[in-house]
Amino acid sequence: MKLGNKFIFFLAILILSSKSIAQDQITSSPLINLNKIKPSFEEIEEKNEKQTLNQYLKEKKITGLKNNLPHATIIGLDKITAKSSKMIININEVKKFGPLEIKILKCAKLSINNSIDNVAYMQVKDLTKNDNEKVFIFNGWTFSSDQSVAPFDHAIYDLQLVNCFNV
Repeated sequence: MKLGNKFIFFLAILILSSKSIAQDQITSSPLINLNKIKPSFEEIEEKNEKQTLNQYLKEKKITGLKNNLPHATIIGLDKITAKSSKMIININEVKKFGPLEIKILKCAKLSINNSIDNVAYMQVKDLTKNDNEKVFIFNGWTFSSDQSVAPFDHAIYDLQLVNCFNV
């Protein structure tokens, strides 16, 4: 036998013997009952849900009483955390949503084909870009019935008009 053949034969024996040794070393762990495991964040959220529900009801009652000015209701979505926020923005008032600065200039209800649609002229600035402070990332009309007519396009945030009030 040549030296190369002996080396291949020796290597094959070594590989086969290591596989049999590896199989002997595998151990199993005990089964875990997944119903008994609870994530720690759920307990915190349950406590906060009761508090935030009471706060939300109080705020809704207060804003319902004092907000007789013309205003628009907008839902903002953070695409990273998947959390949405309902915002009530008075006409010509600036509201912040994350790094975005939102201003509603006009808000109206239109009757199209026997259905009422809410329309708002909205300006949005992104405050993270310091060099473009005077440039709007969105400046135009948005519709509550069809978001795709004038889409607000942002990588992280999404805004949608819900309703116009007292117009």
